[in-house]
Amino acid sequence: MLLSVTPSFARVQAADQRPPNIVFMFADDLGYGDLGCYGHPYARTPVIDQLAEEGTRFTQFYVTGVTCNPSRTGLMTGLFPARFPKYAADFGFGERITITELLKQRGYQTGHFGKWHIGPDEADGTYSIDTVKVIGKSRDKTTGDAGRDDDLYSAAIDFIKQNKDGPFYVNVWGHATHFPVNTAEGLVAEFDDVTVNREDFATTMQHKFDECKQIGGDLDDSMRQYLGDVYQIDRNVDRLLKTLDELGLSDNTIVVFSSDHGPAPVILSKQEPRRYSNNMLGYAGEFRGGKHEQYEGGTRVPFIVRWPGKVEAGRVDTHNVCSFIDWLPTLCAIAGVDELPKPIDGEDISDIWFGTDRERTKPLFWKTSAVGATPAMREGNWKLHLPRKQRGEPELYDLSIDPSESHNVAEQHPDVVKTLSRKVKAWAATLPTEYSKKKVRSK
Repeated sequence: MLLSVTPSFARVQAADQRPPNIVFMFADDLGYGDLGCYGHPYARTPVIDQLAEEGTRFTQFYVTGVTCNPSRTGLMTGLFPARFPKYAADFGFGERITITELLKQRGYQTGHFGKWHIGPDEADGTYSIDTVKVIGKSRDKTTGDAGRDDDLYSAAIDFIKQNKDGPFYVNVWGHATHFPVNTAEGLVAEFDDVTVNREDFATTMQHKFDECKQIGGDLDDSMRQYLGDVYQIDRNVDRLLKTLDELGLSDNTIVVFSSDHGPAPVILSKQEPRRYSNNMLGYAGEFRGGKHEQYEGGTRVPFIVRWPGKVEAGRVDTHNVCSFIDWLPTLCAIAGVDELPKPIDGEDISDIWFGTDRERTKPLFWKTSAVGATPAMREGNWKLHLPRKQRGEPELYDLSIDPSESHNVAEQHPDVVKTLSRKVKAWAATLPTEYSKKKVRSK
């Protein structure tokens, strides 16, 4: 069955008969606080910072999963990833229609460049993506100043040039700052003047510094490595944005920059054989946790959207709670897609992109694809984590006054715990009773 979208597209259609182009740049493991415009004390990201000045920067934007495939699954399908009984990285999305298929029906040329991790089939035409180029890091050597995402951005730029008459949709999914961070010497040299002062960072970062030193790392060198990797992202974003300018496409192109979840830990595995990297110094700002964790540091990410004349320039949206679960319905509303797949977990937030302040109509849920995994949810200002494996106590945080999730107020608000627990358990009861994977994956 299909569900009609809300009529918000009519506002856009009146201004522009042709649907907008869409460029979606997705970093990997980049922390909420890893960009200059999101408060990193040392990062040099002038182009992304300028993109935020030309568009709207969100401070309460969430991913749908705390590892790579679940995050991508939610945005591609509009369904929470735990709904899929078969792990999408191994089996794909089954019969679920994707955002690229819907846009293809609307007349878009579609492309995907860089990281894939959304199914076993990487051929052109998968999910109605006309051009699929799964491109790894640009080169293995760490000399010179080559960025590891250079090649995939070059391929995306070529696609844009070839489809400049549009409309087009393109995923530009980079590898930085995923493990391992081994940055080219020339990029690291850009940060030779950086000396780490631990007091420049929030309390939530201090354990990563401790672990870096524990495994024999040098804080200054490791930080320079990480900053160089972030810098090459900014440099590649610059190349792509200049291409849009040169082709005269910037005014009718939605440009989005974000990350798939929070930053990776320094000690990646405590099981033998242990895996670690002292260069994994991604920063989640004031937020607790990171990749693999459902705390804010793992689920809250930078999100910048630019669309001149439609999305307000220079706006910082601190009010609205949004998520990549909303990606599919929002783009469909903007592009004029008449029908959505049903059910749908996200909601059309195009009005929020255009400047509206409102409460979201649907709560956000997180749960890994394991039957016994502990779910979490956010509704309004409340974030609830159920007890792990039914042991311990629930954790409740008021994010309006405690965004770092430092003070569990479950005992002070038993009524809120009861209400939210009932909702998250009801949601969890709709999920599969068993899950299938072809093999254990580390991502």
